[in-house]
Amino acid sequence: MHPFRKAVEAMDHAAVEALLAEDVVFTSPVAFRPYPGKAITAAILRAVMRVFSDFRYVREIASADGRDHALVFTAKVGDMEINGCDFLHMDEEGKIDDFMVMVRPLSAAQALSAAMGAQFDRVKAEAFGGAEAPAGSAGTPADGER
Repeated sequence: MHPFRKAVEAMDHAAVEALLAEDVVFTSPVAFRPYPGKAITAAILRAVMRVFSDFRYVREIASADGRDHALVFTAKVGDMEINGCDFLHMDEEGKIDDFMVMVRPLSAAQALSAAMGAQFDRVKAEAFGGAEAPAGSAGTPADGER
């Protein structure tokens, strides 16, 4: 079992964050631009854990070199069933440096977008505190986030 899967299933936010590289890039299924950086990625992942219910990984696929992983999941957003996949790439130190999520069906993706949009002020506060988001950090909701 991949350490990220184990941390998510245990709802261990600290362990999830510890697996992220400082320069991780998170690509959301509902945002136009990726979110670069560990702080915003960790805050988004905490928000997702708040938004999803009945979350479970159902399949794990790894590349031969162990640096790429696909973790297939099911969950609910409100009463909408969602299927998705976390695509992870590991850097030379074994940290996640690229994290892309894809979800289906469209109606569930739209429900996820609305639920995450409602979380976004908290996400920004968790990631950046009272400070302005760093330039290029996508510190405001991207297209489709709200």
